[in-house]
Amino acid sequence: MRTRTFPFFLPRGGFCIAQALCSLILAAPLAAQAPEAPPVHVPYKNYVQPAEISSRQEPEPLRGDVPYVPTPVEVVEAMLKLGQVHAGDVLYDLGCGDGRIVVMAVQKFGVRTGTGIDIDPQRIKEALENARQAGVSDKTRFIEKNLFDADIHDATVVTLYLLPEVNLRLRPKLLADLKVGTRIVSHQFDMGEWQPDKKVEIGWRTIYLWTVTERAKKEYGGASAGK
Repeated sequence: MRTRTFPFFLPRGGFCIAQALCSLILAAPLAAQAPEAPPVHVPYKNYVQPAEISSRQEPEPLRGDVPYVPTPVEVVEAMLKLGQVHAGDVLYDLGCGDGRIVVMAVQKFGVRTGTGIDIDPQRIKEALENARQAGVSDKTRFIEKNLFDADIHDATVVTLYLLPEVNLRLRPKLLADLKVGTRIVSHQFDMGEWQPDKKVEIGWRTIYLWTVTERAKKEYGGASAGK
């Protein structure tokens, strides 16, 4: 029997090389079709899949100067305690969000009236509903308005959770409109060079307390509010 011969002869080592080259040639088109793997320094679970992109809602647009970030209930209570809020007080919350500070001030601390000011109509709607559910609608009111235009002259306590630059812009209005003895409580942000009477730490959060005085009015109330 005759043995069929190939038109070329490869020694054993040459055949291994040829086999390897063929494997690479055949694998190239498959590699081009394969999806690109995510970079190794980024966890794969952080990649957004197409289905997730289509189902996600757009973030709520911001209105005014301050994004809405709700204050935890325990911090609300700590703010009211630091401000020594009590029966007979007239409380204003500037940038009231869903009204939780105003509602607790009436419901748990017995203030005479609580007023929330917010520029976002959705937040005002939520605040009105929260007051209704808590049974304190008769002692609360929520006004859709720019806080720089709000009438706060009758306040005995003002609460804030704004931003550092907004606090500084608001400070002249507070000192001009509020009477001596009014307490101001701010969650997380101070009033620049106007040092607080007291501050307390709750975890990573800080709460500040100031009392309006004649000296503070003279020293820190000079600039125009809202500038």
